[in-house]
Amino acid sequence: MNVNELENELKLILKDAVKVAFDIDVDNIDIMIPKDKAHGDYATNVAMKICGRVKQKPQDVAHIIVSNIDLEKHQIKKIEVVGPGFMNFFLEENKLAALIGKIIDKGNDFGKGNPIDEKINVEFVSANPTGDLHLGHARQAALGDSICRCLSFAGYDVKREYYINDLGNQIDNLTISALVRYKELFGISEELPENGYHGKEIITLAKELKEKYGNSLLNDDSIETYEKVKSFSTNYMLDEIKRILKEFRVSFDIWSSEKANKEAGFTEKALEKLSPYIYKSEDATWLRTTDFGDDKDRVLVKTDGAYTYFAPDIGYHMDKMQRGYDRLIDLLGADHHGYVNRMNAALMGLGFNKDTLHIELVQMVRLMENGIEVKMSKRTGKSVTIKDLIEEVGIDATRYFFVSRAASTHFDFDLGLAKSTSNENPVYYAQYAYARICSILESAKQQNFELDLTSTLITHPKELQLLRMLNEFPNVVVDAAQTLSPYKVCNYIQKVAALFHGYYSECRVIDKDNIVLSEQRLALLEATKVVLGNAFDLIAIEKKEKM
Repeated sequence: MNVNELENELKLILKDAVKVAFDIDVDNIDIMIPKDKAHGDYATNVAMKICGRVKQKPQDVAHIIVSNIDLEKHQIKKIEVVGPGFMNFFLEENKLAALIGKIIDKGNDFGKGNPIDEKINVEFVSANPTGDLHLGHARQAALGDSICRCLSFAGYDVKREYYINDLGNQIDNLTISALVRYKELFGISEELPENGYHGKEIITLAKELKEKYGNSLLNDDSIETYEKVKSFSTNYMLDEIKRILKEFRVSFDIWSSEKANKEAGFTEKALEKLSPYIYKSEDATWLRTTDFGDDKDRVLVKTDGAYTYFAPDIGYHMDKMQRGYDRLIDLLGADHHGYVNRMNAALMGLGFNKDTLHIELVQMVRLMENGIEVKMSKRTGKSVTIKDLIEEVGIDATRYFFVSRAASTHFDFDLGLAKSTSNENPVYYAQYAYARICSILESAKQQNFELDLTSTLITHPKELQLLRMLNEFPNVVVDAAQTLSPYKVCNYIQKVAALFHGYYSECRVIDKDNIVLSEQRLALLEATKVVLGNAFDLIAIEKKEKM
């Protein structure tokens, strides 16, 4: 796993000092950045963690550890022991400044973890192919894609999957709705089914049917024609979903079909394997999920002989695991809360580890404008879609806002804020920082300045504060990946942008009277650009060089 080199070095220094002082090994050493810079560059509580093992007061332990560290060798100004035994490290400026060249040298790979031998399948969006993707789907798409980007950058082997519900009543209602709209194009009026689809996308679908088949479908009520329309309609709507997701910078490696899964017999194979935990009661077939921690047993086959939706889902998840994944992650709407325990129980019944599946429940979104909830699209008068958001506020703001909060929190999407070009808009604030850096670097290039990576003059407190934050990026990547929390990347971006803006307002970068300092500060800006750009990539927002 990737961690920043400076913190890793401090951990090794402490580990060696503890070993020399007390002849014990300590592996889990926490390194923190103090909120108050008067408390140093980094701090650790290792003395407090081991004081019980060595049977001494934590402050005494800390002083003994410090006495076994060669400060000059490791470019450490001093180590203060404070409070109940915290150790605060004050590093030599040159030690921090040396990070600039390392960041620039690694470029797009700065913060990237070494390959991890763990295959992860992430399933998200998986909306029925019966209409346009709406707000909830948009949030899932942005979150799921960003989670995958963080996992991949951290070193995991990740595959993105979309489960296509291409069977059942919804697809039949889509087919009938398409035929009704198709007939309308020839002046034939019929009622839409009770649960039919009324969106304008169905009218567009009907026009495509007419374009392909002319009037040949009008008087043909055969099952063959019905299946032909069903297949055409499903594929058309799915292609529309793929198109808008691609525009939204979301891609999938695998498109898994419920219909194909049924034909492959995944459900029957899974239930056969689960047979020791299956029983009949009240003319239904049940799975004894309570054996694996569920609050009640679950129905697999209803009294009419039809599967519940739970049964094919078990087969689908078993198939995913049999494809060689070590871990499954599903993003589902918050209304799937009861689904978590039953699916974990089913997988345990199939012989998989209880931690095999993680279900991330994504809370609802409210679209707000001027303090009022927006429920309908201005363009169509229907529910707001991804298309509407892209047209209204752009891809960057849409993605950033959806990712900037934890999936488990309800989120009010402020349209006015998302469209504003002010520092209150977090995505504008971040992109402006990046564009400002690009502008400064371009201006310096035009004046024949170069980058100086020696960094011997990088000593200003604002510079060192920015450097410490840049050095935290590898840790942010690891944390965001392990906790499936891309909002932590957004939080980090805001911190870097704020530190840059504060630094630039106080420190003159381009100074023809001080070429060496200017070129070293330009290198710091280049390093900041690298880190911001890499962070932007994790949530798929554009690196704008001009604004």
